Amino acid sequence: MNEDLRGDVRLLGSLLGRVLTESGSSELLADVERLRALTIEAYENDDAQAIEAAEELVDSFSPTRAAQVARAFTCYFHLSNLAEEHHRVRVLRARDAAGGAVTTDSLPAAIEQLVGEVGADEASRRLRELRFHPVLTAHPTEARRRAVASGIRRISELLSERDATSAGTLSGAENDRRLLEEIDVLWRTSPLRTTRPTPLDEVRTAMNIFDQTLFEVVPRVYRMLDDWLLANDAGSRPTEAPAFFRLGSWIAADRDGNPFVTASVTKTAAAIASEHILLGLERAATRIGRTLTLDSADTPADAGLKALWASQRAFAGEVTAKVGTRAPNEPHRRVLLVIAARIAATRLRNADLAYSKPEELLSDLRVIQTSLRAAGANRSANGELQNLLWQVETFGFHLAELEVRQHSKVHRQALAEVAAGGELSEMTNEVLDVYRTISYLQSRYGLNASRRYIVSFTQCSEDIANVYALAEAALGSADAAPTLDAIPLFETFDDLQASTTILAEMIELPAVQARLAQTGRRLEVMLGYSDSSKDVGPVSATLALYSAQERIAEWARDNEIELTLFHGRGGALGRGGGPANEAVMAQPPGSVEGRFKLTEQGEVIFAQYGDKTIAARHIEQMAAATLLASSPTNEKSNADATADFRDVAATMDVRSRERFYELIRSEGFPQWFAQVTPLEEVGLLALGSRPARRGLSVESLEDLRAIPWVFSWTQARINLTGWFGLGSALAAVGDLDVLRDAYARWPLFTAMINNVEMSLAKTDDRLAKRYLALGDRDDLAALVLEEMRLTREWVGLTTGHAEVLETRPVLRRAVRLRSPYVDALSLLQLRALREVRASGSSDPLDEPHQLLLLAVNGVAAGLQNTG
Repeated sequence: MNEDLRGDVRLLGSLLGRVLTESGSSELLADVERLRALTIEAYENDDAQAIEAAEELVDSFSPTRAAQVARAFTCYFHLSNLAEEHHRVRVLRARDAAGGAVTTDSLPAAIEQLVGEVGADEASRRLRELRFHPVLTAHPTEARRRAVASGIRRISELLSERDATSAGTLSGAENDRRLLEEIDVLWRTSPLRTTRPTPLDEVRTAMNIFDQTLFEVVPRVYRMLDDWLLANDAGSRPTEAPAFFRLGSWIAADRDGNPFVTASVTKTAAAIASEHILLGLERAATRIGRTLTLDSADTPADAGLKALWASQRAFAGEVTAKVGTRAPNEPHRRVLLVIAARIAATRLRNADLAYSKPEELLSDLRVIQTSLRAAGANRSANGELQNLLWQVETFGFHLAELEVRQHSKVHRQALAEVAAGGELSEMTNEVLDVYRTISYLQSRYGLNASRRYIVSFTQCSEDIANVYALAEAALGSADAAPTLDAIPLFETFDDLQASTTILAEMIELPAVQARLAQTGRRLEVMLGYSDSSKDVGPVSATLALYSAQERIAEWARDNEIELTLFHGRGGALGRGGGPANEAVMAQPPGSVEGRFKLTEQGEVIFAQYGDKTIAARHIEQMAAATLLASSPTNEKSNADATADFRDVAATMDVRSRERFYELIRSEGFPQWFAQVTPLEEVGLLALGSRPARRGLSVESLEDLRAIPWVFSWTQARINLTGWFGLGSALAAVGDLDVLRDAYARWPLFTAMINNVEMSLAKTDDRLAKRYLALGDRDDLAALVLEEMRLTREWVGLTTGHAEVLETRPVLRRAVRLRSPYVDALSLLQLRALREVRASGSSDPLDEPHQLLLLAVNGVAAGLQNTG
């Protein structure tokens, strides 16, 4: 471990130990240390006696002590996660301070490679059309309370201060005291939510990310790119970096299975988001306006600026009189300050002064920029004012486009009621109200505030036609209906197979043809990673998704469609997780074309966007990968490898699916799954506003949402959703030379194997056996353990690695250092599970349930990519 990181972990760990001693007596710390020593010995030496001794120690704890120990280990994980993030930021900042070396996954490196492959003009065209479009979702995978996350952020800020503080000084002593204070607060803050968050709570959590990072970070990334593009001319010439980032959100708009997301909630969510972006733009315009003190003698206004000022005086006399008095000889300043006042009026809904749409604001800002350039004030024109322009281009007046999602079955039921002509049910009225809300949002915040409508479980073109039919029914006519882009979401294996047939029928629909004509034949298609994996297993799902993308991209080319594929990826490996930039590079030829859109959710949102430096790096990496994915060399390597290993893929697909079905189609499997994992208890954690399942009990996997399916297997230290079936698939291929060749040359296969290595590193067969023993099906337990063994064996043979993550030493060390501590929490969770199962209690407030939920929270913090 890096010495700076090691020092931070030791410091935070020692301060936590001091807090535990102060708050719970030395006996609490002694119990924590005894359990820690036993789990480390058991893990490092594969010592069966040590793990049994640790289990006995856990069983000896009183309920109160067990809960305290669980919270102590959870606090430790929060602090160690913080230390790792802090060190990552430290490394990135050191690199930037040293001159910002061009790394292979940076935007400059991507552009240089493109210039070498396609020429400067074509590379420039591709850069101008670049789009990276993350969509924030409220899927419940963030186990931390917002209070805990806020406390961790305060400790992180203190660590940053400490880097600039000399030890032993007065300021150093103050930093120590404040760290102890914040760690004490973290320890005393209950890690469990007492109530389930509402959709609007989730909106406000996302707004914290925007306020803390994205508003400033996005123009910073553009500026970094522009500085590289223009080199010594940066600032003195018009900028060349495009505003390539767009933000979407499902939070308080995704109503598929969430009864708490209503039309009224969606409308309020849009208002909250607009308040944040307009306030940000108002403050930025005011700040820049106050500094734009360029005297008219040296920097005269051009005709365009004079005309704009005259227009402002005509309809905003009071504001212009006040501004004109303060800045009589500073024409650019006074115009921008009036613009700031108009942004404020837009936020406050003052119709006399408000902008009706963001394009009007952009036009006014460009008038100022043009005048500054005409007067020779190029640096003022291309500096902070350009940052403001980029922010408006990126976020508009809506901040993040609200994308409505609803299940196709709900549409069919609602349309049937409308056609019947009788009294409409509450459900159908709510469906119709959603379209009225979309219409309002478009008129209030602009077309891009909400125009995408995603249809879950699209199974035929009629499911798309229903969206437009319901919009017409809601608003009274097609002309009055809002502008909509209905997006099919293909989730199951069968629907992925049928995707191009459905799309071919879809583009014949009159409403879709009209939108294609309006947009220049742009079309978006969404792919579901979660349900496809739950449907056929991770291996077949990965191959099916790749094959579907190949066919959809070819269909789009044949039909002259500008395609954007929207990837519904989760944070965990069983839901399409793993390094996203590597996944982009492994996409089929023609499926990216400089546009990449994906869901970002739960703990992934905070991991990728919670810190400014890390957020900037993530956006740059994703943009670079999106550019390079369509480079001739990358497309050729993907195409050649796919052709060369098509038979391998077919063999793996058939065998992995057979193996997966052998498990999940066994009689009584859903009930057994609920026995051997904390599935039922995960639903008590109040992680998010959406219910964990569709029915009252788990009678089939169809009743279960994908997130608790993944989360529960992870908690049981089995991680089944990330690897099950791969061992059998590789063994079915059997030829090591072929497999090793595929690992070397086939990006999709390489990414799959590397992701499974990460999953296996966090899988523990010693603890898995203990969880599986909670059930009464030795046959299913044996099947899971045998496939685990087979997967470890064949992944090692395929990679040639003596141990998992051999080529990623930093990640391997991190996993190995964490695992013994996670083991301690798993043993506490097992104790609680046994007590819950023995008592038959369903009271979430009793001691076994509370211990179980504390342990679930801690394991999530330790393993990180949980759902």
